[in-house]
Amino acid sequence: MKASTGAAEATLLHFVIIKPSHYDDNGYPIQWFRSAIPSNTLACLNGLAEDASRRQVLGPNVEIRIDTYDETNRRVRPDRIIRAIRRAGGRALIGFVGVQSNQFNRAVDLAKPFLAAGLQVCIGGFHISGCIAMLPETPPEIRDAQELGISFFAGEAEDGRLDKVLQDAWNGTLKPLYNFMNDLPALDGTPAPMLPPKIVQRTLGAISSIDLGRGCPYQCSFCTIINVQGRKSRVRSASDLERTVRENYAQGIKRFFITDDNLARNSMWEELFDSMIKMKVDEGMDIGFTIQVDTLCHKIPNFIEKATKGGARRIFIGLENINPDNLIGAKKRQNKITDYRDMLQKWSDHGALTCAGYILGFPGDTKESILRDIAIIQRELPVDILEFFFLTPLPGSEDHKVLWTKNTWMDGDLNKYDLNHRVSHHPKMSDTEWEDAYRSAWAAYYTPEHVRTILRRTAAKKPIMLNSITSTLLWFNTMIPLEGLHPLEGGMIRMKFRRDRRPGLPIENPLVFYPKLLRENVRKLRGYWSTWRLFTRIKNEVKADPDKASYTDISLTPLRENENEALDLFHSTRGGEAALGRKRRSDAIRDETEREAASVAAE
Repeated sequence: MKASTGAAEATLLHFVIIKPSHYDDNGYPIQWFRSAIPSNTLACLNGLAEDASRRQVLGPNVEIRIDTYDETNRRVRPDRIIRAIRRAGGRALIGFVGVQSNQFNRAVDLAKPFLAAGLQVCIGGFHISGCIAMLPETPPEIRDAQELGISFFAGEAEDGRLDKVLQDAWNGTLKPLYNFMNDLPALDGTPAPMLPPKIVQRTLGAISSIDLGRGCPYQCSFCTIINVQGRKSRVRSASDLERTVRENYAQGIKRFFITDDNLARNSMWEELFDSMIKMKVDEGMDIGFTIQVDTLCHKIPNFIEKATKGGARRIFIGLENINPDNLIGAKKRQNKITDYRDMLQKWSDHGALTCAGYILGFPGDTKESILRDIAIIQRELPVDILEFFFLTPLPGSEDHKVLWTKNTWMDGDLNKYDLNHRVSHHPKMSDTEWEDAYRSAWAAYYTPEHVRTILRRTAAKKPIMLNSITSTLLWFNTMIPLEGLHPLEGGMIRMKFRRDRRPGLPIENPLVFYPKLLRENVRKLRGYWSTWRLFTRIKNEVKADPDKASYTDISLTPLRENENEALDLFHSTRGGEAALGRKRRSDAIRDETEREAASVAAE
């Protein structure tokens, strides 16, 4: 592929890094004035590119000019980018990074104007890497994109891989595919994820990100992490973490999302937390972290204590389901429902906000069983936020590979593979029933009554988090009914641009588009306002209760072993009964071992 921009004596390479969004149900890219979650892949590639520029990987006389876009909070205008490149002269590489399956169509659509202008384009991310890792042949959407002239990158860009791509782009010899899936790099000492402050300021709360480890040892069939990042943990050092935090802190960035899929399996977790404690407690740095962990994290001595002392206040947990049969069927055997209460209570006791992922659509699910299980969670588990997902065969997962191999129907529109749309059939529920169960789950959990319960638990256990959890509840309660989007794709003030509509859908007349957009925004504003007023009233009533500190309920109460018998958590399914039986046997063996040890010690 030859670069047509710039002459032989050019001394400038434009590296435009774009994290694409994806289309909503009406065909408009999902964009916000302020988005909710930063893109760690964008930060990683930006950090690697800045390091490559400092090291002058294209030679001492060639400048690498980096321009970074997160399309969830910044409109991407290919025509303007092309004009800017031509005005400045030089050569260019347009890199679409971190592209998930639901973002692949959007990435290709954005790539086409750049290709037409003679610029080189490369796409990387989980969709490319997952398909190459798991499928016996290249899927048609990737083959079609390659025929357009798009290059692809599979794997991770550390350890000089990005250098090679930049050098090939500079020489006009970009390869059709860079495949590093069989050679995952070490992370220790590599350039840390870093975004310019102006990019970070476009997120709610000015949150930046860092990954401290990649890879997961488990085998969950619905997961792509294990097949893209491997099952062996590769970690950054505590000095990497400290350097990243300090560099960001110097630019006024104090909040961080640690994007490790499971920080509890990071072999360096204690050194990492000690580094956080040093900065936060010993030096008084006002830093805070969001982390992701598994349901066994509380069994690691001092893990929760050190995490919260170091500033971890928002904890994402892969709860996934409370039916052990569903968990076993998905190869998530590490999740034990008999541990859920102890784990959640311990996070609550240490003042953390817990947000649990919950998957709907396992083979044994029905709408009735889903709503029954949600009621049990509301009553018996002290989780703050519950976020629901369709069980989705994501490309790169074992589930997807099985359906692909069997030629089983999956929706052909990759844009829907966002965990918020049904893309396969269910063995028990019709398509309509499954979709209704999904919407009903959100409505069932975020009722005013349960919001009050969550806020009462918060006021009793972690009053300092009361305002924060109220705003989070507002966000999770309103995003599905008002925006039609999953809360993790949410943000503040939805942006829509008339001419950015998905190809194949008509560009609406201005006299139709703008009045409709105005009506839509007025409707949303009324919805947000009424929900905010309701939740604020509930919060103020809870705060005004003189007995708020003494509130308790069954979810907050540690139970003795024989009291577990009363919990519906263990009696609503045969799997729950079996899990309780296994716990009884395990406890009996443990007690007998302790008695024998005590007897030997006494002798």
